[in-house]
Amino acid sequence: MSITEKIRKEIQGFHDDIETWFQGKSEDQEVLYRQLLSGFSPDFKMINGNNDLVTLSMFSDWLPTVYGKFQDRHVSVEDIEIQYSESHGLATYTEIQVTGETSTKRKSSAVFLMSEEKALWLHLIEKWI
Repeated sequence: MSITEKIRKEIQGFHDDIETWFQGKSEDQEVLYRQLLSGFSPDFKMINGNNDLVTLSMFSDWLPTVYGKFQDRHVSVEDIEIQYSESHGLATYTEIQVTGETSTKRKSSAVFLMSEEKALWLHLIEKWI
């Protein structure tokens, strides 16, 4: 699998899984929880749309609080663009979350560490649009 394919697969897979998490539709919550976190470097940090710093530990603590809380939320990504070197990737994309009549969008930039198996999220910056 090419670097571009690994990054695209990680972005799309994470967003599919987080939608399932928000909706509470997993057959095994613990397996999905581990799957969601398996794509992140232990050094992961995010600046969210509110300009708050979120570490992997904070994110992993937050996830259980939102399982099944948004049963009609749909999450999608579009306009994925990827640049890469041998060991890193940079992707930009637009994330859209629709819950009932409310739609939010954020422009995201993510840095990935490349391994033989997959792309690992290292840094993520989100801006509301």
